[in-house]
Amino acid sequence: MDRFWLKSYPKDVPAEIDYTQYSSLVHLMDVAFAKYAERNAYVGMGKEITFAEVDEMSRCVAAWLQAQGLQKGDRVAIMMPNVLQYPVAIAGVLRAGLVVVNVNPLYTPRELEYQLTDSGAKAIIILENFAHTLQQVIGRTAVKHVVMAAMGDLLGFAKGTLVNLVVRHVKKMVPAFELPGATSFNAVLEQGARLNFKPVTITNDDYAFLQYTGGTTGLSKGAALLHKNVLANVLQSEAWMQPALRNPKKPPPPEQSITVCALPLYHIFALTANCLLMMRVGGLNILIPNPRDLPALVKEILPYKITQFPAVNTLYNALANYDGFRKVDFSDLRVSLGGGMAVQEAVASKWLAITGCPICEAYGLSETSPGAIGTPTDTDVYSGTIGLPFPSTEVVLLDDDGNPVPLGQPGEIAIRGPQVMAGYWQKPEETAKVMTADGFFKTGDIGIMDERGYTKIVDRKKDMILVSGFNVYPNEVEAVVAMHPGVLECAVVGVPDENSGEAVKLFVVKKSDSLTERELMEFAAKDLTNYKRPKHIEFRTELPKTNVGKILRRELRDEEAKKKG
Repeated sequence: MDRFWLKSYPKDVPAEIDYTQYSSLVHLMDVAFAKYAERNAYVGMGKEITFAEVDEMSRCVAAWLQAQGLQKGDRVAIMMPNVLQYPVAIAGVLRAGLVVVNVNPLYTPRELEYQLTDSGAKAIIILENFAHTLQQVIGRTAVKHVVMAAMGDLLGFAKGTLVNLVVRHVKKMVPAFELPGATSFNAVLEQGARLNFKPVTITNDDYAFLQYTGGTTGLSKGAALLHKNVLANVLQSEAWMQPALRNPKKPPPPEQSITVCALPLYHIFALTANCLLMMRVGGLNILIPNPRDLPALVKEILPYKITQFPAVNTLYNALANYDGFRKVDFSDLRVSLGGGMAVQEAVASKWLAITGCPICEAYGLSETSPGAIGTPTDTDVYSGTIGLPFPSTEVVLLDDDGNPVPLGQPGEIAIRGPQVMAGYWQKPEETAKVMTADGFFKTGDIGIMDERGYTKIVDRKKDMILVSGFNVYPNEVEAVVAMHPGVLECAVVGVPDENSGEAVKLFVVKKSDSLTERELMEFAAKDLTNYKRPKHIEFRTELPKTNVGKILRRELRDEEAKKKG
């Protein structure tokens, strides 16, 4: 197809990337371990570990898993927050030729059982804080091997002992559990060091991750990501960031990139943008276990001059409104990468004013490893779009019959490229629903592409509100309302209306206690035509969110439906 958007590419961004320079993600890791051995790779709770240490520990994990009889292609679940054991576990599982199943540690027993059963995981590496959840379901799964991690495992004897004591007995963050036969993470390292790791032949066409989707349209589905899918996206992301890293208005970038890993590593955004991209470039990841604890987050990053900060709009917003964040040294900050949800102009403007670094947006899904489209990183102008297709990526907008729509017309965003998943794990019928015959993945998002190749999201198909026959897209309404200085956060959903079919309902978390419903109505009327204006407004102290910080419109809709029920 005609990739006319290449004419709009920033200087130095290539049209194509070559993922075949690596035979697998394990090959990428092996190169990084050798090249950057002496550099610090991760820091968590003040403890730094080097690439050489990650190399050694992950070999131990791989050898131990092999000794349990796990064979190439078997699935291993990882259920932890951002602690030092997580990247070690990922590297160990992949090096053993196994498949990583990332699990949200806050899952309920029902959600955990479904994911373990659906993936067929034979082993799990889990933080003890969440072991009580596993205990309730493990007997109904294929899991035979449990590796039990504790918060203090890799912090050294003195600090680790103290941290575990506080976590277990002072803060009481570890509910009682019984999992006979579980092996501690440190015991795995000790035993693995005495075992013979057997390198496995792994190719780019082998499975690397089962990345479960949020399940907003039913049961979660495992996006089956091959080594080449994630490799391609690592290289695409690296290429896309180069203009910002080479910004002539700033001094040359430091030799080692330092990134804040506040997004959970079980999420595809952090997995690619933090864990694996920084592995490729020899960067340092500052692991943040709980990004909602803003004082603790700032304390972790204060000793460092960060160069990259991937986050979602809600975290950018929270930090921009937290006075303690202004103590951070932003002089080396080159890339603020927004994803997961739309970055609002009000948030982007405040972030730029505070940090001097614009937020560039990236768009993608678990099914695309995740990045597929991004705003150029060589400008600080807020475009209100998600930008241009990444290198080696094709994007087309389709109508309901699967035909391309003309430029400037809304259509479903469809993506083709080496980062697109192999399909949904053991769900060929679900895969067929989202893949076209010529290899495009249908995202379910509605966008409009202009003559330059820039795409603007107008919303999710299912989030669209129909008011008297007119389409209302929540993102547009939310973006307008968010510009009001008295609004901290907002969300829009459609609610039943006997006159218009549906009406717009606005949920708001106040930044200013004096904010009134009338004031918001008048503010919205300035920029929104009548049918787009909120008919109902509800003030709340907080909005429901995923653990990544994405606002859950679905929960708000469900609450409204129950009221009517």
